[in-house]
Amino acid sequence: MPSSSVFVVSRSTIYPNDHQSLNNTLKLSVSDVPMLSCQYIQKGILLTQSPFESSNSLITHLKITLSKTLVHFPPLAGRLITDSDGYVYILCNDAGVDFVHAKAPHLAISTLIPSNHSDVPLYFRKFFQFDSTLSYAGHYKPLMAIQVTELNDGLFIGCTMNHAVVDGTSFWNFFNTFAEFSKGEKMITRQPCFSRKTVFDSPAVLKFPEGGPSATFTGDEPIREKIFHFSQEAILKLKLRANKTAQVNVNGKTNGKITTVKKTKTEISSFQSLSAQLWRSVTRARKLDGNKTTTFRMAVNCRHRLEEKMEPLYFGNAIQSIPTVASVKELLSNDLFWSANQLHQNVVAHGDATVRQGVKDWESNPRLFPLGNFDGAMITMGSSPRFPMYDNDFGWGRSIAVRSGMANKFDGKISAFPGREGNGTVDLEVVLAPETMAGLEEDMEFMQYVS
Repeated sequence: MPSSSVFVVSRSTIYPNDHQSLNNTLKLSVSDVPMLSCQYIQKGILLTQSPFESSNSLITHLKITLSKTLVHFPPLAGRLITDSDGYVYILCNDAGVDFVHAKAPHLAISTLIPSNHSDVPLYFRKFFQFDSTLSYAGHYKPLMAIQVTELNDGLFIGCTMNHAVVDGTSFWNFFNTFAEFSKGEKMITRQPCFSRKTVFDSPAVLKFPEGGPSATFTGDEPIREKIFHFSQEAILKLKLRANKTAQVNVNGKTNGKITTVKKTKTEISSFQSLSAQLWRSVTRARKLDGNKTTTFRMAVNCRHRLEEKMEPLYFGNAIQSIPTVASVKELLSNDLFWSANQLHQNVVAHGDATVRQGVKDWESNPRLFPLGNFDGAMITMGSSPRFPMYDNDFGWGRSIAVRSGMANKFDGKISAFPGREGNGTVDLEVVLAPETMAGLEEDMEFMQYVS
């Protein structure tokens, strides 16, 4: 990738255009603090060319819009501070966020979104700020950066946000609001909730070494990255197969004959079915010893899992990680129902009591989020096809695609996006070791569902 393919035109700092919450503080919770060793989230959207007559007009408009949006998200314009007792807070001091205007005049949308199912182009890595930056750095760096990259025939808006400050729900609420104000909305439609009176508020302290934590994964191993798209029909077929509502032949294809439904407590979901198929196929592609333990780790939103539900737009992290383990032999010798049901039972069991027990377990042993593939047999599923990633119309149409930067990527890191056409379609952003990706591409049990 030529280094000159993307060049920076200007850098600036954007501040909220109102200072209502100056010097308020928000304490990081049990769900926030472990993310201080994770890199900043990097997600963005690809748009068609804007109707603005000049770059200056476009950039001025987006800067003004961003300033208005920050008024409703004051923590993002702040910085992290640690008090003498070791508690970490967001200081809403209006220190501002970074705004970068870049250009890539030789890059076209067709280059970035190839039609031949090739790997994700490396160019996307140049569309974000704060590469390899751990969230602890929010003590002295901005908590967010926006990079607007003008292309030959389009635009990419990349948002980089501190992962100890937001999870996916909060990230996309900000992004959606930014887009709404750009389109001309005068009032915020989804006001974030900044209350810290939740089960995640805790007196426990995680002590950090001088200078902060280190990343929990190296990030220097060779990887490949691809987007696999699953249509509504393919997802339905997977779900039917996982729930044993259709007779299945040896290569995993349904023959259309409906047989007795094998009921669980509740139905295995579409996403659990897809996740189980991915778990099986990646594990097979890794060619692991049958006695080795493999782990599928899934991040879940806890806002609705408590008996006294949290606000749906609670601002911050409200996630916990659900690990499901099985031996390679168990996973591959059983059918899709077996693996999907393992995931399903763990998700169903993750209710109020489990969430609260997770908080107590962390309080008894405060620790960082275990991000990485520590034994070569792990898969980590992040993001969600339920996030409103395509609800981002900045005034000239919905986004063409959602893509991410290099942050928090390693062999076995998967991110789930909704498909652009909606209606239950899913895109999986799959990051694997090169030899494993090659094996997955040859796995027909998996590839038969990819379109």
